[in-house]
Amino acid sequence: MTINPKTLSIRAAHDALRKKEFTAVELTQAVLLQAQAENPMINAYAEFFDDALQGARHADELLRTAKDMPLTGIPLGIKDNMLIKGKLSTSGSKILAGHLGVYDATVITKLKEAGAVFLGRTNMDEFAMGSSSETCAYGPVKNPVDPTRVPGGSSGGSAAAVAMGGALGSLGSDTGGSIRQPAALTGIVGLKPTYGAVSRYGLMAMASSLDQIGPFAKTVEDAEMIFAAIQGFDPMDSTSVPADHSLRTPRSGKEKLTIGVPESFIAMDGIDAPVRENFRATLEALRLDGHTIKSVELPSLPFALSVYYVLMPAEVSANLARFDGIRYGLSVDGEKLIDVYTKTRGEGFGKEVRRRILLGTYVLSAGYYDAYYNKAVAVRRIITNELDRAFEDVDVIATPTSPTPAFKLGEKTANPLQMYLADIFTVPANIAGIPGISVPSGMVLRDGVMLPVGIQFMGAKFNEHALFSAGRSVEKVRAI
Repeated sequence: MTINPKTLSIRAAHDALRKKEFTAVELTQAVLLQAQAENPMINAYAEFFDDALQGARHADELLRTAKDMPLTGIPLGIKDNMLIKGKLSTSGSKILAGHLGVYDATVITKLKEAGAVFLGRTNMDEFAMGSSSETCAYGPVKNPVDPTRVPGGSSGGSAAAVAMGGALGSLGSDTGGSIRQPAALTGIVGLKPTYGAVSRYGLMAMASSLDQIGPFAKTVEDAEMIFAAIQGFDPMDSTSVPADHSLRTPRSGKEKLTIGVPESFIAMDGIDAPVRENFRATLEALRLDGHTIKSVELPSLPFALSVYYVLMPAEVSANLARFDGIRYGLSVDGEKLIDVYTKTRGEGFGKEVRRRILLGTYVLSAGYYDAYYNKAVAVRRIITNELDRAFEDVDVIATPTSPTPAFKLGEKTANPLQMYLADIFTVPANIAGIPGISVPSGMVLRDGVMLPVGIQFMGAKFNEHALFSAGRSVEKVRAI
């Protein structure tokens, strides 16, 4: 069987491995060859692991002894902010140059147990702060669809790796849209699970109440396969939700869904007309396929972006205080201890990271804590309650994933506010801790180039099943 990494799905690869149409070593070699050919242009990978083929040989042994699982032998890319024992993990920052993981993140342990093959670590916005993968200390990631454009961020390397055929799937982290937005801009599937569904143990924290690990893949089924392997309770993560918790109550599956649309939110300025038209056309196709489209009122949703850009920098300023040049990573000498701190951080942190630390420190400072942070916490609660109530009447809520298709490299770097607006549809899911998925919904024309766009579905807590159902429905109507 000929292996085409750009079109091969995880499901098809799994079936072929089971039937011995090719080995895990042959599959890994083919995907690595594709990744290494594309990477000089795209910069999706920061490093290819020299033991990838060793992992593939182990997978072949599992396949021979019938001890394989759905991801056995499947080559994956791993975002550079997840710890792998003995491997470099820099979170895209110079301040962690040379940092080696001393233990495996829980998601890594689970994937190792599943027999997955790790190809390498993927580039990302520094400490996951960005919407374009241009803040990476090791150079920007480019979009495989059009290398003059961004792949989205912060998990742009993980998205680009899958889109260019340099991995069959990958892991990213999503704090305000960092999986879903890159998935939309590169034409693949990206899932942000429910907060607490996937362990964050071993993930370098950006904003601890918002971060969540999730998969990228070519199809909804592939994303579901990766999610099934990495989800579950972990006692090492205090935010992980136990299996017997009431939030995890199984929901009955429905073939035809009631899809809520926050009309006033979709009608806001700043959304490209072709993106809105694509969204409307996708909803109409779903309606013709038997799904119910229903308008929902979520009056506080437009405030989610403002809430996010208060809460997230506040948590960033606390989480990044540990990077001081003393314990690990970069250390710049100084006459006094305070000089070590300031020089190390000045050289190690990029502009966007410094900006967010300063913003976070400001909103947490005396005199501004109540005016900004406490108000943001209160509005977060209102947004969460509104969404929870909405899911009593609808199965999922649909929006475009991104207000625009992929923009040009450098187009928004000089205007942080414009960059932040790229997250307008994705941040509500993080604010409320609910799951969200982006599924390719077609192509739009921009500057003479056809570029992918995505539709986003959000669901009630731990109702990823509804998101997969909605995503498969989009794949079905697109194929007709």
